[in-house]
Amino acid sequence: MPQFSTIGLISRRDNRDIVDTLLSLVNFLVKQGITLVVDESVGGLLGTHGFAVVAREQIGRHCELVIVVGGDGSMLKAATQLAEQGVPVVGVNRGRLGFLTDIVPDDIEAAMTRILKGEYRAEPRFLLEVVANEGGGERPLGSAMNDVVLHPGIAAQMIEFDLYVDGQFVCHQASDGLIIATPTGSTAYSLSAGGPIMHPKLEVLALVPMYPHSLSSRPIVVDSNSSIRLVIGERHHTAPQISCDGTVVHTSSVGDTFTIRKKSRHLLLLHPNDYDYYATCRSKLGWSQRPVRS
Repeated sequence: MPQFSTIGLISRRDNRDIVDTLLSLVNFLVKQGITLVVDESVGGLLGTHGFAVVAREQIGRHCELVIVVGGDGSMLKAATQLAEQGVPVVGVNRGRLGFLTDIVPDDIEAAMTRILKGEYRAEPRFLLEVVANEGGGERPLGSAMNDVVLHPGIAAQMIEFDLYVDGQFVCHQASDGLIIATPTGSTAYSLSAGGPIMHPKLEVLALVPMYPHSLSSRPIVVDSNSSIRLVIGERHHTAPQISCDGTVVHTSSVGDTFTIRKKSRHLLLLHPNDYDYYATCRSKLGWSQRPVRS
């Protein structure tokens, strides 16, 4: 008897290249006696079918497991909603990197067979939320699994801001912005800006300056329970923007204040038992594949 009797499927609607993978996955799961529910994107890609179609915002309430078919971007777009619904998630990679969607199409049946038998590793990943501090209260702006980024927006100009951690002043910085990255996001935008790679099990955040005016400005790693506060300064009349996982959620003004902190709900990723984070790094980042023998 499979451990999960009802499974939800999520994908990107605009990626018809994944149809073959979806069909293979659907056929396999149906043969296992699994009841399937799909979001609108999967329903549109499958064409005529008899599965229940459920809005992504509700899909976790109708199933015991969700499978996201696509790249890491597909997982990131669904992460906040799935975390709020408290449903575990499996990722099937039809993108490029695949740090979050680690099951490859050729291994779907073998990997899913093990997961359905309960042979998997559960890995909680925390997310971030950002709020604007206004009039003594807070206005939610967005959530992120990888990173929250302060950047100059369209204008390629340096911006100024003050950085506080847990109420303590850290520094006044002039730079192209700041990346606040989770361990999950440490192999994404943060890495390209010189940030450290952080193992997903770590409960930390990386604060990574982007092209700082001072060469002594370097990434700082802080506890994940820290409250990060940014106060926008004045520099060349720019209107810096706040992005969550690459999506702009707010355009700021001088004096605006933002708080970034860990969300209370985690996303629970399920991996096959043979999942190896360092093997993923070797494969995706081009690290040496062969150990030196003494």
